[in-house]
Amino acid sequence: MPDISFLTEGGYKKLQEELEYLKKTKRLEVAKRIDKAREFGDLSENAEYQDAKEEQAFIEGRILEIEHLFKTSSIVDTSESSKSTVVKIGSRLSVEFDGNKKEFEIVGATDSDPIQGLISYNSPLGQSLIGKSKGDEFEVEVPKGKVQCKILDIK
Repeated sequence: MPDISFLTEGGYKKLQEELEYLKKTKRLEVAKRIDKAREFGDLSENAEYQDAKEEQAFIEGRILEIEHLFKTSSIVDTSESSKSTVVKIGSRLSVEFDGNKKEFEIVGATDSDPIQGLISYNSPLGQSLIGKSKGDEFEVEVPKGKVQCKILDIK
């Protein structure tokens, strides 16, 4: 059985848009680049051709990756997260780290952006927050070492 990933509705929509763009726009652009580069002659020494083929491979790989995510992911309904008393995917929360207050939202792996406070559920921090309740205190290992945490609020 394949590993199941979780996507928020927003993350799923963002991936759908990216997939459509890659299939309908980028594929055509790269195909045109390849055709134009073929006109330059010897393909073995044609840098433009090689570059276009590499971009084509990247695009096709990304398309396969997104399609695989869709097949192996479950979309999480985050509409109930604000009513929950425990942290789960979609929860927005206030956390105190060694005396500093931070705001986070727990999101799917493809939505994560730690600088913006979007923490993946499967990151070390996300894993340590999932299932915790308001007032819970715990220690978590982050890149700069262990820090003391306290959940101040779940929204």
